[in-house]
Amino acid sequence: MIDKDKVKTAVNLLLEAIGEDTTREGLIDTPDRISRMYEEIFGGLDMDPKEILSKRFTVKDSEMVVERDITFYSMCEHHLLPFYGKAHVAYVPDGEVLGLSKLARIVEVYARRPQLQERMTNQIADAIFKELKPKGVMVMLEAEHMCMTMRGIKKPGSSTVTVATRGSFVDNESLQSTFYGRVRNFRL
Repeated sequence: MIDKDKVKTAVNLLLEAIGEDTTREGLIDTPDRISRMYEEIFGGLDMDPKEILSKRFTVKDSEMVVERDITFYSMCEHHLLPFYGKAHVAYVPDGEVLGLSKLARIVEVYARRPQLQERMTNQIADAIFKELKPKGVMVMLEAEHMCMTMRGIKKPGSSTVTVATRGSFVDNESLQSTFYGRVRNFRL
């Protein structure tokens, strides 16, 4: 749970530290706005992935399920600057499937935390693999990091791609290829 009062105090101190007048009109409500914003963007800290993945349906087939182009926004834990992009999640069912919105919701749980993209990719794959117990899981995140584009090296448009495989996707180039094909080329 976000401690809004501590966030407000911290923001006031930060504004003072950079030489701002915290009593000027444009900044008076900034600490409150930021505390409410942090409650939203770090809301994943209070969410339980197990609960989200509990709604399932029985199926007989075991064809790959892919949810692609799931937009996410997260905060780099090193600089507290945003990174954002698309998540692509696939799994091969073993008797059960998730409700369609659950893959996007599990991405949100982990995106709404101070985060590293590499860790987030693995957390999504691990949660689905542990809770659903499918034959396999594959997760790919593509993101642009503001800590690289607006500061430091300043390379806007560059993207970071991370991949995690579990179960039947590990070392199975054919299954991985099918995933990449569905993410990149498959159009309805």
